[in-house]
Order: sequence, then structure tokens, then C-alpha cells
Amino acid sequence: MIRLEKRPTPSRAWAAATPVLAVLATMIAGGLLFAALGKDPFAAIRIIFWDPLFHEQFAAYSRPQLLVKAGPLILIAIGLSLGFRAGIWNIGAEGQYIMGAICGAGAGLAFYPSESILIFPLMVLAGALGGWAWAMIPAILKTKFGANEILVSLMLVYVAENVLASVSSGLLRNPEGHGFPGSRNLQQWGASANPELIAGSGMHWGVVAAFIAVIFTYVLLTRHILGFQIRLTGESPRAARFAGVNPARLILICLGLSGALAGLAGLFEVTGPAGQISIDFGSGYGFTAIIVAFLGRLHPVGILLAGLLMALTYIGGELAQLMLGLPSAAIQLFQGMLLFFLLAMDVLSNFRIRLGKAEVA
Repeated sequence: MIRLEKRPTPSRAWAAATPVLAVLATMIAGGLLFAALGKDPFAAIRIIFWDPLFHEQFAAYSRPQLLVKAGPLILIAIGLSLGFRAGIWNIGAEGQYIMGAICGAGAGLAFYPSESILIFPLMVLAGALGGWAWAMIPAILKTKFGANEILVSLMLVYVAENVLASVSSGLLRNPEGHGFPGSRNLQQWGASANPELIAGSGMHWGVVAAFIAVIFTYVLLTRHILGFQIRLTGESPRAARFAGVNPARLILICLGLSGALAGLAGLFEVTGPAGQISIDFGSGYGFTAIIVAFLGRLHPVGILLAGLLMALTYIGGELAQLMLGLPSAAIQLFQGMLLFFLLAMDVLSNFRIRLGKAEVA
């Protein structure tokens, strides 16, 4: 008989090892999936994890794209991790990402065609405020009426997607776009452009913001009283109440920060790689960032590494679709396996596996 025995305290060794084991298990299960689709599993895994970095033909394009894809994932995941550590579950970062892009782009386009150097900082501020305001809806509903932040934040994603479709075809539509939905190209307008800071590196202001967020969050969690309150609330809500932590204030702060960072990610994406507001602007970064946050163990440095890994699967997945004809749904399933196996492996951090005969009552 196989049974699980509760550990007196969670194992730090297993907690550190489970992300690596989860990645290996995902490779194995993903290989079986690709084989079932009639593709060479070894070739598929090589293309996803190796070729974007080391293949002569693809590396020149793929390496810069690693930072382009990782930037928004890290920025959103950092914000989510603050709430997750405190037991506050923001599942609607995708909606906050979209609203940040809409508000930031709208603030900039209101001044078109001005070339003022103040326009881009204004757009950054508007993007952060847009994501923050969208996150405040579940925050206020939870603190005032006890509404479940998981359901409210998730449902608001679909509201944001409809707002996106509306402004793409109406308020923000390019008047010179011959009736096609979508805003002006913000990359081609100098005042709003977010170009590469170092040519050929993929580094733009969104990537810089992601690195700053990692450093800031690490300092916050290890050196500031707010970080202590976040960690204490997640580990022992009762002890947090005895320590004088205000739950409503913490909910507002954590959801506000995560919304603002998601909004910034949307703003930097719409002024950089995406270039414009369009109906299909929502790319799923907000949902993928949940995987990144947990794969990184809710630790800023772990999230940085997990974001780079997830970005690699994005780029490698696109290559696998092109070279092997894999369907996009298979790549999305492969990415989802990471979270599934991570949660499964987490059992080993809290439980020991015991073999023996069943006890007779």
C-alpha cells in the first residue's frame, strides 16, 4: 500500500527540487503527447528548449525575443506573487493587462501628432493607473461586501476583452486605417514608441521595468514591514491579526500593486512589440504569468528565471509549429503541464511517501 505521511515541517530540499522535477516531468509527458500526434518527441523537445538559443539559423532572432516575451510575464507574475503570498488570489491579470494598454494608448493618442517628450511618461502613468483601477473593482467588492476575488477578477477579464473589441473598432480606431479595427501604430509615432534600448538585444523599457520590479520586490519582502505583513498573512492569518495587520488594507495594496504592474506590462507591450491596440491584443500573458509565479515559488529571483523559461517555451513552441506542424493547442497544453506537474510535485514538500501494508481497524 502506498500512503502519504504528513511532514512535521515542509521540506526545503523538496521545495527547491520540485520546479526542476516539474520541468523534467513536463518534458516526458510532452514528449508522449507529441508522439501521440505523430511527431518525433525528441525533435520537438530539442526545438522548444535548445534550438532557440543555440541553433545557428534561429538563435540570432530568438535570443532577443527571449527578453521581449519574458518582460511582460515577469512584470505580471511579480505583481501576482505579492497577493498569492498573502492568500489574495488575483486571477484577472489578463484583464488588467488589457485595460492598462487601452488607458495608456488612449492617453497618448489624445495628443497625436504631438512629439512632446512628456507623452510617453504620461502613457506609462495612465497604463499603471488603468491596471490599478481595474484591480480595485474586485478589491473593493471583497473588502466591502466579501465578494470572492477569484470569480470577480476572472469575470472582469471577459469584460476587458469586450472593451478592447469596442475601442479597437470605435474610440481608438485609426481614422486613416480604411475602416479596419485597430489604433494608429504607436511604434511609428516617435513620441509613443518603445524601441530597443540596445540594438539586437530585445531590451526595451518594459524589460527594464521587469528587472526593477524583481529588485524592488525582493527588497520589499526581505527588508520592509509591508513584506513581513504579506508573508505573515499568507503563512498564518490568525497570527497576522494578532500582530495588528489590517486585512482590508493588505487586500487593497496587493491587488492594487498587481493591477498596476499588469497595466504597465500592457502599456509597454502596446507601445513596443505589439505596436497598436487591436481586437486580438490580449495574448494570454496574464494567465501564463500565474504559471510563472508558481514555477518561481513566488520568489522574485525564481520568477525571473521562470519567466525566461516560459518565454523560451513560447519561442520554441512557435518554431515547433513551423518546423514540425504541431498545433498551437498542443503547445498551450505543454505549457499548462508545467503548472500541473508543479502542483503535483508540491505534495512531496509536505508529505512523505510510505510503502507498507494497510492497517486493519
